[in-house]
Amino acid sequence: MQLNGLQKIWFQVSQQLPALRSRNFCLYFIGQIFSLSGTFMTQVAVPWVIYDLTHSAWLLGLTGFLGFLPTLILAPFSGVLSDRWSRKSLLLLAQVMGIAVSLALTVLTFLGWSSFESLLILSILAGVVKGLDMPVRHAFVVEMVNDREDLSNAIALNSAMLSSSRLIGPAIGGILLATVGAGYCFLYDSLSYVAAIAALCAMRLATQPTESQNSGTWQRLKEGLVYIYDFVPIRSILLLLTVQGLFGIAYMALLPVFAADILQGGPEVMGFLTASGAIGSVFACVYLTLRRGTEGLERLIAFCPATIGLGLIAFSQSRIVWVSLLLLVLVGSSSTLQVASSNTVIQTLVEDSKRGRVMSFYALSLVGMLPLSNLLAGSLAQAIGAPSTLVVCGSICILGSIWFSQQLPAVSRWIQQELH
Repeated sequence: MQLNGLQKIWFQVSQQLPALRSRNFCLYFIGQIFSLSGTFMTQVAVPWVIYDLTHSAWLLGLTGFLGFLPTLILAPFSGVLSDRWSRKSLLLLAQVMGIAVSLALTVLTFLGWSSFESLLILSILAGVVKGLDMPVRHAFVVEMVNDREDLSNAIALNSAMLSSSRLIGPAIGGILLATVGAGYCFLYDSLSYVAAIAALCAMRLATQPTESQNSGTWQRLKEGLVYIYDFVPIRSILLLLTVQGLFGIAYMALLPVFAADILQGGPEVMGFLTASGAIGSVFACVYLTLRRGTEGLERLIAFCPATIGLGLIAFSQSRIVWVSLLLLVLVGSSSTLQVASSNTVIQTLVEDSKRGRVMSFYALSLVGMLPLSNLLAGSLAQAIGAPSTLVVCGSICILGSIWFSQQLPAVSRWIQQELH
């Protein structure tokens, strides 16, 4: 009776979340929840330790810039690799590299050898891992889903996985920072990679056709760029994501400043601020996982940057912790709606032979902009203060939303032609 009850529950879940019926995607989903929660825990711990060591917003921004610079450089080349070689093997390589960096952080912290220089070097190495991992991860989703009709649900669940990890990781990370120290955050991150590696090894995937290797890397990159430029919906969506990547998430680099100086809190406030955006992301993902089809997503893409901008401007003026938390819930939900909707539309429209390269520019336009975003945020905060910096960033997000709204009729026509 218990087994039948569990089977009924699983049947109901799979009806609402059809992508989980695909064994490979289900394995990936479970493994990455553990791994990514550790990754986001580390992303909270490292900035806090750096700010605790230096008390410099500029060095905080510089670390973020140099930490994500390899992602900016490597993401397009990773897309080329993704179209030529096994995406599963590339992901396994990225996980092995990631566990090596995390173990180094753990050892240095427990031995008391952490310094700004060592944290900076390991942040750069972590950026190399992200540069290899992110484009492959996005393109790999299609291979793990048995039915292409479940693709939009798989992308929404992938976003939900990221959001839940952003919620669990920083929340636990803030508690660990306040109680036992950053070393245990890094230790958990190291152990969490084991689940991701085990899940990838357990997958059974059909052999995917890859491109011939006659043309060179630069030629393949050029082909991808030309394809994106000629395809109006993808080009417009990526340009708006670039605005989001530069200005919409700049606040993340300044969270230690807001937690410690503006809101007069400690590491637990830092964890709660980071977790608030993830809570908003979870709300957005619940909506997206229950939604069917891609029609109307372009309107969400147009609306979300304006909401992000207004939320950032309000957050910059708040001096009350609970008000700041609620505003970041709004920013987090809008960000996830924009990013996941953009992902769904692009993955639905792109040709399979160009998928890896297009998704590499997708990653580049969003996360690849983080080094520039972090440097911009840190430099502006040093010059005009953190609150004024977010006013500027929020205003630019609103302008981006207005621009995309003007492109919306043409984008909608292209999407309808491709879908019908």
